Amino acid sequence: YYPRVLYIDIDIHHGDGVQEAFYTTDRVMTVSFHKYDGEYFPGTGDLNEIGCGLGKYFCVNVPLKDGVDDDSYVTLFKDVMTQVNERYKPSTVVLQCGADSLGLDRLGAFNLSIRAHGECVRFIKSWGLPLLVLGGGGYTIQNVARCWTYETSILVDAELPDEIPANSRWLPVFMPDFKLHPDLVRKMDNQNTKNDLGRIKTTISEQLRYLEGAPSVQMQEIPGGLQEFLEKIEEEAKDANEENNSDVRVSRRPLINID
Repeated sequence: YYPRVLYIDIDIHHGDGVQEAFYTTDRVMTVSFHKYDGEYFPGTGDLNEIGCGLGKYFCVNVPLKDGVDDDSYVTLFKDVMTQVNERYKPSTVVLQCGADSLGLDRLGAFNLSIRAHGECVRFIKSWGLPLLVLGGGGYTIQNVARCWTYETSILVDAELPDEIPANSRWLPVFMPDFKLHPDLVRKMDNQNTKNDLGRIKTTISEQLRYLEGAPSVQMQEIPGGLQEFLEKIEEEAKDANEENNSDVRVSRRPLINID
């Protein structure tokens, strides 16, 4: 239905599965912001992973180190995604919002607040393109709930108070602050220097220059939709069921004595 799909992943882990699925096509461009040191799961997502064949340069990776903070992350995210939008000109966007990139996540190593995480969602929403937003990882459950509640509010243009409602069934889970936006900064230095972030931005800018405009889409026969397929299966099952019932009725007919 859409000639060019942009997939964006802000989970702390590299989006290796989606990247691999579309590594050789220009119909889907993948962009992943994640922790990378060559060992952190899944161990992939270096800057030099850029796609191959028709998909060369349609795969963007943003490898980051421990402790990245709000300003560094959001600034880099907006810079990179603005360039991607201008070069690729996506028809629609899929945004995966894994909450394990938040500060204080049990498996994560970033220092992002819920507001910064949500700002990435707000920025992509501002493009005005068809947008599918997904969950993802997240291992400090109360902060996962906070994050995706806040980001849902952004998507539906709703304002939420910072206080967790007193009548919430799960209020004790959000002790001791009972806030939507608690302080999530851990005692960890931001290991991403300005030089590191500048190098990442420059490398990606050079990569995107090779796109030379949005890819064209070959004319081809598009297979029928899912509804048509399901209706066909249902009709075949109905015919088979009627045939089986007919055989049963024939076998159960009483014998007629013609004497």
